[in-house]
Amino acid sequence: MTKKLFLLFSHSFTRLQEKDAISTLGVERIVALPPELQALWSDIPPGLDSLECYLEPLKAWIEKSARPGDFVLVQGDFGACYLIVRFSMSKGLCPIYSTTERKAAENVGPDGTVRLTHEFMHVRFRRYGA
Repeated sequence: MTKKLFLLFSHSFTRLQEKDAISTLGVERIVALPPELQALWSDIPPGLDSLECYLEPLKAWIEKSARPGDFVLVQGDFGACYLIVRFSMSKGLCPIYSTTERKAAENVGPDGTVRLTHEFMHVRFRRYGA
């Protein structure tokens, strides 16, 4: 059976991440969210008291598309990640996240403004709960 990786995150999936998913996870297919669900995941309203109802379309898509043993890359709003990770585990899926090496550079302009630049480099995938 083809092992899949479902992407629930707001960034671009890099070539390095793709290579790592194929070589270390044995993934044969990478599945991005449909545009309307990507918009939901990328712009979770901060004013909601609960995310349960808001995440229902995403849960329905996962349940319809994924099979036990498939991977789900989950990164984003902390509360939404918690709920999707828990849901994924209950369905026999393997939720993971990307670990990164981070570099920061701080530059102070002549007017005293501070510009902070971050660079992130994928290192590996890690399973939630491991």
